[in-house]
Parts: sequence; structure tokens; C-alpha cells
Amino acid sequence: MRQTGHSNGSPRVACRLLCQIGTHPFEDQKRMKTLPLLALMAAAAVGTVARAEVSSTVTLASDYDFRGISQTAKDPALQLSLDWSGDSGFYVGAWASNVDFGPDTVSDVEVDVYAGYSGNFTDDFSYDFSVTQYSYFDTADKVDYAEAAFGLAYQGFSTKFWYAWDYGNTGLAARYIEANLELPLPKDFGLLVHAGQSSGEYWGDDKYTDYAIGLTKTVGKFDLTLKWIDGSDYRPGNNVDGNVFSSDSKAFFSVATSFPWE
Repeated sequence: MRQTGHSNGSPRVACRLLCQIGTHPFEDQKRMKTLPLLALMAAAAVGTVARAEVSSTVTLASDYDFRGISQTAKDPALQLSLDWSGDSGFYVGAWASNVDFGPDTVSDVEVDVYAGYSGNFTDDFSYDFSVTQYSYFDTADKVDYAEAAFGLAYQGFSTKFWYAWDYGNTGLAARYIEANLELPLPKDFGLLVHAGQSSGEYWGDDKYTDYAIGLTKTVGKFDLTLKWIDGSDYRPGNNVDGNVFSSDSKAFFSVATSFPWE
């Protein structure tokens, strides 16, 4: 149940944050404000463990793109998830990926832990609320932070609002709002359309919009995605050295499979 905005799922660390990595003091108090909420939601989920479902997804992607900005300097990414969901609507999970934030940083891995609750107003109209803690290893970069999200979906259309009150451990708030359309096509193909905007204190005058359009295809146990992504509205990420935090438009391809296989 990896969240989109992801598509999915801040660039978690952005270009302007690069100069702060390793110098901003880590604030344990801010993390402690997030952990109790995650723990409470996880405890509620564990209360329905007898009716739980566990799944895992492995994804190989041409890039770790997040909201139009590369998190791997346009290099390939291996991403893993482990999810638990109960019939009550509560869920918890973890997601991990390699990252590359440039030669002045030490983080090689991102691990996200999240908990949430989803449900339906009607058969076609659903909602979702979640809280995610983003962590980076090596922890010397001191850019861990938390983000809350609320989303609505109607048939193939969905929208979600994300809010980080301490984006990248900078003390500044950031917002992201996205809209997605997923339509089935013949022969197990699908159409994807996405638009999102990053704004708030952290982004300031650099607030930007990202777009994506693409196709999906199911082949046996594997889900293939090919899409065009454009985050170039974020000008500081245009034509950057080494493609670190690049926001240039690009072709993106991924192949994923989920376990257990049925």
C-alpha cells in the first residue's frame, strides 16, 4: 500500500536542502510528536490482526522519482515494501529505496514507515488518512521528517493532500496536493495521468507543479509502467550537475511484482 505522490510516494530532500545536510541540529522532540500518532494507529490496526492481510512488493525502476524530482540522480532504484492491512480499514507498512543526494551527503537508503486508515462512503467513493515517517541512512544527514496525508477517490479519479510541518528537519512547513486519473484500457493496459503542486514555507517562491502521463500493462505476475514525467517547473532542478535532484523531464520505466503470488 505504498502511497502515491509518490508516484507516487516531498521530494524527500530537495536542492535547497543540500546545503543544510549535516549542519541542521537534529530535533528529537519533533520526531516524538510523530511517533505516538504512528504508534496509536498501529495499535488500532493490531487489534484486528486475526483478519489481517500481509503483502510485499518489489519494484525495479529506471529512477526514484518523487514529485517530479529525482532522488537517485536519475540512476535506477530498487524498492521494497511490506504491508499489513486489516478488514477494519487500518493498515501499517514500510517502504525502502536506494537514494543518491550527491557527493556532499552520506545517505544511501531511505526507509518510510507509515500507518493509516481507509474506508468507503459508497462502493465507488473512498477516503484515506495516513501518517508517514521518512528516515535516511546514514543518519548523519539529519533530514528525517514526518508527513500526514488525506485523500479521496471516486472510481478512477483520486486526489490527495500532504502536509509536512517540519519538512526535511528544517522547521519549515511544506504542502503537496495532487490529482490522479487511472483508466483501464483493453488488453490489460491502463492509462495514468497525474498533476501535483508543491508549496508552503519551505518552497517559498520556488513552488512548482509536476506532471506525468503514461501507460501500465499487466504481464502475468508483473506490472509494467512506462510514463513521461515533467518536474521542470522547479527551476533550481533544471540542468543540474550530475543530475542530483534533477527536475528535468524524462521517460520513466518500472516493473513490479507483489507477493504472495496467487
